[in-house]
Amino acid sequence: MSLNEMKMKNLILYYFAILLPIPLLVYFAMNNSIVFMVLLLSYAIYRGFVDGQRLLEKSIISKNEFWKAFIPFWCSRFYRQLYFEK
Repeated sequence: MSLNEMKMKNLILYYFAILLPIPLLVYFAMNNSIVFMVLLLSYAIYRGFVDGQRLLEKSIISKNEFWKAFIPFWCSRFYRQLYFEK
């Protein structure tokens, strides 16, 4: 498997991508509430993109459905495929 094929199909890389911003959110939650709110909204958009990218690369959704990943809780329909399947 080439490095190009391993993008979001690799479960460990996916978990790394979704958990990486969490320490930054925790830090700003304790120190600066305005920056925290901006980062939290940015994280919601970021998670939609990452989840949509993983579903797209696993051929679960089509490119035309990618925009739906930004709808809150839409990706929860694919919970098993996102979090448990390689």
